[in-house]
Amino acid sequence: MPARTLAIGSAIIVIALFLWHHPFDALAQSRPNILLITLDTTRADRMGFLGSTRGLTPALDAIARAATTFTRAYAQAPITTVSHATILTGTYPPFHGVGDFGAPLPASVPYVPDLLRQRGYHTAAFVGSLVLDPRAGTAPGFDRGFDVYDAGFRLRLRPGEDRYATIERRGDEVVARARSWLSSAKQPFFLWTHLYDPHDPYDPPADLKRRFASAPYDGEIAAVDRLVSSLVGAVSADTLVVVAADHGESLGDHGEDTHGVFLYEATLHVPLVVRFPDRRGAGATVATRVRLADVAPTVLEAAGVAIPATVQGQSLRSVIGKTTAEDRPVYAETAYPRQAFGWSPLLSWRSDRFLFVRAPRRELYDLVADPSASRNIVQTRGRVADGLDAELNQFLKGGGQPAGAPARRVDPAVAERLAALGYVSGSDAAPAATGVDPKDRIAVANMLHDAVVAVDDGAYQKAVPLLEKVITSEPNIPIAQLHLGVARARQRNFAGAIAPLTRAVALRPDELRAHYELASALYESGDLKAAAGHYATVASKMPQWADARYSLGSVYARIDRVADAIVELRASIALEPRHFRANLLIGRILTLQHDTSAATYLRTAVDVQPDSAEARQFLADALKIRK
Repeated sequence: MPARTLAIGSAIIVIALFLWHHPFDALAQSRPNILLITLDTTRADRMGFLGSTRGLTPALDAIARAATTFTRAYAQAPITTVSHATILTGTYPPFHGVGDFGAPLPASVPYVPDLLRQRGYHTAAFVGSLVLDPRAGTAPGFDRGFDVYDAGFRLRLRPGEDRYATIERRGDEVVARARSWLSSAKQPFFLWTHLYDPHDPYDPPADLKRRFASAPYDGEIAAVDRLVSSLVGAVSADTLVVVAADHGESLGDHGEDTHGVFLYEATLHVPLVVRFPDRRGAGATVATRVRLADVAPTVLEAAGVAIPATVQGQSLRSVIGKTTAEDRPVYAETAYPRQAFGWSPLLSWRSDRFLFVRAPRRELYDLVADPSASRNIVQTRGRVADGLDAELNQFLKGGGQPAGAPARRVDPAVAERLAALGYVSGSDAAPAATGVDPKDRIAVANMLHDAVVAVDDGAYQKAVPLLEKVITSEPNIPIAQLHLGVARARQRNFAGAIAPLTRAVALRPDELRAHYELASALYESGDLKAAAGHYATVASKMPQWADARYSLGSVYARIDRVADAIVELRASIALEPRHFRANLLIGRILTLQHDTSAATYLRTAVDVQPDSAEARQFLADALKIRK
């Protein structure tokens, strides 16, 4: 055998032995690092590389010049959790099942970070908002496959508390955390960084606030632009970089102030830029319509990971360099109108030059002749609408939920989390066959959004008149009745709070927050027995809620159900040992019963609040029992 052949054979054996003993080390050398940056609520028409002349995105424009720009990229939903589920699974909402806030990501759905970690990637996520927190937020299951998932948000304890220390982080902090992880990250890595800044309320950083005083949303875009530059600058040139928005923002388009209700260009046309490690397509623009569902298979293909058969998107690589644009139809949906307001959900289908919206009153737009979708031509082009409707039906037949997807469940805590972010939550009841068309009620949605934000900010004087207008127009929206009751109660108008809270409970008996707030208003109004009934409902359905157990115990103590009060107060303390009010009250009750254990609880109360004269006096009384 020739010496050259022997040498080649020996080299192959050495390589094979190395791969056998060090499989991930070898894979790491052949697979690119991956950086996925998602921009929340970012309109395509604010990007310079997509034609904007506002001058907001010089850094993103520079990145685009070294990457491939997809000029017609579309989201599959105008809701953050739903859209990110599509980005990270490569599947459509009917398949992955995350159709609304709080819906868990099924374990049966393919998930990019999980697939990459199984192939030796080190994975990390840094998110900017409570909305994508899998533990305390509304995105259960999103942490699957991540070695690090940096979230840890919480609700504001007091109205008006700093939102950037509770429910969201400014992008500079998110990026700083991500860069810190990058500084010691093992390779290959998959890093997802989510920047929430452009989401309302629009509040640019101090150095941009004056410059963009009349256009704060644009100020947020400018802030995000430099953050993306900082993050991309921290990775090597051979890193696969994907920058995409999860959805856009209406800013008054079709009458919608923010997003979530409609499926027009303002909220679904999104920026999408991909910088491939081999520089394929650098500086190119692709006019083919593509979907955020196409991001996942693109990432997996670049990493050399087999794309699961259940992935519904298609790799973006296949459309680069084509002389003619192929037509990739785009599906999108929003369940938000139904979940929040009890109106009809919406579906849309973009194919050829048309946008078709399935609503109680169907819509058809020629996006070539009418890019802003301002003229509904369904009456004159009925056959085209029927054809697109049939295509949509055909898509839905093949895009249903996977086997084993968990049933949608109601989490009473989700409502409070969403309210903190300005969203409205509602019932999971299925919509009627024909419902209210959101086009006819968008002004109500805008008012309710503003009112919910105002309540969470503690601006009750602003919130109350808005909520009164909403319920005059739409008396059957549970969340509107709830927030009106909450706002009045916070103004200490407890008598005025009882009617809307009672209505909220009647409209949605499973809404435990409404029961709790109604119980509190009844208690403050002197109807202790009625209050006890509602607190008991909450405590029975949420036995792990320490405050509910305390509140029930407090009422029991005042209606001569002392033994029951002690049971509830002890349960509250077992859940939250340093619960000041529970320790104080049970200590006082036991003191009156001459129980020597009273001092133990009261010492805890004093320890929690050393400045409480009431706690110190009660402790002194309890200590006299022992003498």
